[in-house]
Amino acid sequence: MRSKKLDISMEPLRRIARSPDRSHFCELDPPLIMGILNVTPDSFSDGGQYNGLDLAVERGLQMAREGADIIDVGGESTRPFAEPVPIEDELGRTIPVIDALSRRVDVPISIDTRHVEVAEKALSCGASIINDVNGLRGEGMEELAVRSGATVVIMHMKGDPGDMQLRPHYDDVLDEVHHFLRQRVGHLTALGVEEGRIWIDPGIGFGKRVWDNLLIIRELSRFEDIGCPILLGTSRKSFIGKVLGLEVEDRSDGSLASALIGIRNGASIVRVHDVLSTRNGVIMQKAISSPGDHREL
Repeated sequence: MRSKKLDISMEPLRRIARSPDRSHFCELDPPLIMGILNVTPDSFSDGGQYNGLDLAVERGLQMAREGADIIDVGGESTRPFAEPVPIEDELGRTIPVIDALSRRVDVPISIDTRHVEVAEKALSCGASIINDVNGLRGEGMEELAVRSGATVVIMHMKGDPGDMQLRPHYDDVLDEVHHFLRQRVGHLTALGVEEGRIWIDPGIGFGKRVWDNLLIIRELSRFEDIGCPILLGTSRKSFIGKVLGLEVEDRSDGSLASALIGIRNGASIVRVHDVLSTRNGVIMQKAISSPGDHREL
């Protein structure tokens, strides 16, 4: 991995590391592993598995033990054709989990939400990252980003979860996604959000065809000139199933392959269900890239 790539992404990651009571995180090097913790009954992969406080907290603790650098908690499924969730339900699913985990784990917690009420409450309970599939375009989200000091993830999505996979079309998917992300970063920095607090996500599977997803991963370095760390989320998504002919429960190998290729092509953060296998894959990838570090083995 080129050193310039790490130079672009390291400073924003270390800003998170220096958040209150998290000073030791400054030693983390990208790529970082963001573990997915869905506390929903209907997420496409693990819906219902952690739909309860004790189960969700235990899963978060397990991911921390396995090497997650970030735990991403979400209470609303954004799978294709998903229905919106009432704010009260999303708050009830996520906030108790974030509150409990923030007292027990030494990793940053992210809130995966489109709604300012949920994001604001999550930040007050220990989260330090807002991961918004809507690119902070919802009411009040930009203002919260400005005043909170949280790191924010800006994702590209064509449409919304209810209709995003109804015949999506692009003349040039790389150009359109790049333009959207650059425009949103410029807009947010003009409002007062430090560029060092913004991550970008091209939105694999969010209003994209199989071809679009594969092309974005292959050409991920095209987004480096925006100047923000790139988050890539491919884990268990349908494009993997379509390429391999596999159901969601059998997509771990394809997920790991896409994550490692994404890292090679520019991703600083990968969002995954399978933390341990991804951590092992990243370690091997680094070892192969720097064999001299292992001469004594």
